[in-house]
Amino acid sequence: MGFRQAVQEVRLLYVAEIVGKAGIYCFKKAAANLRKTKKIDFVIAGCDGATGGNGLGYNHAMYLHKLGADVLTMGDCCFYKKDLTANFNKTLFVLRPANLQRDAPGLGYRYYTVGSQKIAVAVLLGQFGFSRIHAENPLAFLDDFLERLRAETPVVALDIHAVTSAEKQILFAAVSGRVSAAIGSHTRVQTADERLLPGGTAVITDAGRSGSFYSAGGVETESRIKEYISGIPGWTKEAWEGCELQGVLVDIDGSGKALSVERLRVPLQTPETSAQLNAKR
Repeated sequence: MGFRQAVQEVRLLYVAEIVGKAGIYCFKKAAANLRKTKKIDFVIAGCDGATGGNGLGYNHAMYLHKLGADVLTMGDCCFYKKDLTANFNKTLFVLRPANLQRDAPGLGYRYYTVGSQKIAVAVLLGQFGFSRIHAENPLAFLDDFLERLRAETPVVALDIHAVTSAEKQILFAAVSGRVSAAIGSHTRVQTADERLLPGGTAVITDAGRSGSFYSAGGVETESRIKEYISGIPGWTKEAWEGCELQGVLVDIDGSGKALSVERLRVPLQTPETSAQLNAKR
């Protein structure tokens, strides 16, 4: 993947949630160039909505990994696509939340080597606002879990997939000084509160989304309006207006402390009009 050799510092890119075909297009167009120009060592991509806006299919998982995503993180939609669920144990670069039931398929964390530095990547799922999946209280789960990760390496990156900003802030406070980065996901709206906490933990309430900026969470607005008015769940259409890759860039030293955190927005040219793209579906 072109990692710098024998390094202690790690430059990590977290690509905010890839939503639909537009999100995959943004990753394809921007990730390789960012990796080169920004001298990025390791790429984590949020993929909870990569396939049709909900979940991640097996083929999309393989494709995004091939395009340069070292780790794909999932949240509450981790089991929405049956082909990925059946192959979780074969796609070890895809992580579901670590605080799910122990017999859940797949991995919630994994260790990776970047040059001479080992890093741990993990996902935690919040408790509030999810109706189709239930996880152990992440705060109660946290102490033993972090002790296990930090026994292997001080460089720990967490994807905190939660609905409410309040729950994320509580979790940020709980991990302050104990992880290198705690990056909020799920709401698909980038917040402007990236910062370094005491002890060297980089945080942001939500890294945002990659895909259509002029949309409702990456999907076409009209179908969402109809669903909200009628109360009848509908098939949402993918949106393409305002293609943009979003995310955060974090520099981490060999002791596991974050040195800096930078919010990213990379506008991209839309390949065709949304009307043309929708007509092809």
